Amino acid sequence: MDSSTTVVFADLSGSTAVYETLGNARAAETITGLTHWIGRVCEAHGGRVVKTLGDGVLAVFPDSPPAVTAVVELQRSHTQRLAEWPDQARLRLRIGIAAGEVIEVGGDCFGDAVNVASRLSDLSGPEEIWATRTVVAQLGGAGGELQIRSLGQIPLRGRSQPSEIFQIDWDADAQSRHLTRPALLSQDLARRRQPAGGGIRLAWLDKQTRFRVADLPVHLGRSDETEFAVQDPRVSRLHARIEWRNGSMVLTDVSSYGTWVRFAGGAAELVLRREECILVGSGELALGASFEDFTVPTVQFEVLSTGQ
Repeated sequence: MDSSTTVVFADLSGSTAVYETLGNARAAETITGLTHWIGRVCEAHGGRVVKTLGDGVLAVFPDSPPAVTAVVELQRSHTQRLAEWPDQARLRLRIGIAAGEVIEVGGDCFGDAVNVASRLSDLSGPEEIWATRTVVAQLGGAGGELQIRSLGQIPLRGRSQPSEIFQIDWDADAQSRHLTRPALLSQDLARRRQPAGGGIRLAWLDKQTRFRVADLPVHLGRSDETEFAVQDPRVSRLHARIEWRNGSMVLTDVSSYGTWVRFAGGAAELVLRREECILVGSGELALGASFEDFTVPTVQFEVLSTGQ
């Protein structure tokens, strides 16, 4: 295979709950049927299924446009199907796409693109499609109606430097929600000046870490690959990103269930769902549920000025 190969890794999340709800036999039948369907859709768009991995499918395409067309069809069709399923039996798709040189040995595929597609599938949320810059560049005008947005530089296991990753928003309703920025909490907050670039201090349980501006961006999440790991099932593998942008400390939610922000001295909560806000002063971040849930993992933050 040459350097134009595009790799798709589609994974069904939520299989544990399905086995508990349906029982082993019916759950296995359901998951097997879905993986076969995923393979058929990929093949219909010129792809080839390399292998199935329990509740996942690895497929390769000669180019990125047909691969993206296939995965968008997968998400749209599967989401419509899930509307008729009980909540406990819903297996949602997480999809990663990468392009690059791939080597085939004994019917299996190896290479950086395979590893990256797998990692993006792991890090993405349910009903999401994450892709590399190479995939997006190959789309050209073929992206059409799709909204493609950068998630920023994201650390990936096995790579020395973070990579810019993009999310392909296939749902028109989701596009408008994701592109909506939250209103300011108050005029007083809007007038507060950001400290001049010291960094940020994060604390969770007995862990406390200070990040300088030069260390940013940093990521919070359940994955050990993040710079600030929070081990809780409600926390996404990659949950939120903090970066220094145009003189401000910016928090961006990239999670499945959202991030709640509460600033010190105020009772108001700001809910971020694939949205961003500026962090000032100090406060708390609730990851995956609101502050009303007293068990929610809560990260304390303090924006530091120079010299702190």
